Amino acid sequence: MKLRKLKTDDAPLMLEWMHDDDVVHDLKADFASKTLGDCLGFIRAAQDTSESLHLAIVDDSDEYMGTASLKHMRDGAAEFGISMRKCAMGKGFSRFGMQEIIRVGFEEYGLDEVFWCVDPVNRRAVRFYDKNGYRRCAAPVSAQGYSDEEKERYLWYIVRKEG
Repeated sequence: MKLRKLKTDDAPLMLEWMHDDDVVHDLKADFASKTLGDCLGFIRAAQDTSESLHLAIVDDSDEYMGTASLKHMRDGAAEFGISMRKCAMGKGFSRFGMQEIIRVGFEEYGLDEVFWCVDPVNRRAVRFYDKNGYRRCAAPVSAQGYSDEEKERYLWYIVRKEG
């Protein structure tokens, strides 16, 4: 397993998870309407890492399994995001991708904290974060773009740089 820059060859497999209802049914965005062109546009935009970092999580043969992201990096904070193909779930890719992108954020981008939220109805994600020992918190001040209702309804998690 490793993280690498997204490639245009990843687009069809990215679209696969976007159109898999088992994967996206508890997510906020409307992924079902996305097209191959949308995926290619996202991959092109992801080459600029000044504000956000989107990396492919790949297996040992370099096959795309999912995307790990640090979004809206500013003032020492970023919002984490992850998406996985169904075939990669339960095989350690999510855990690896999450730990590695947080490490990269701290060590290579100088972040002090990484936060994220999840809708409580997304039981699979809540179990994953809790099982892996991530700490819940109140919505951080750095969480922008969320309504007051969303800040109250979602479960929030945070990891702070040690030392």
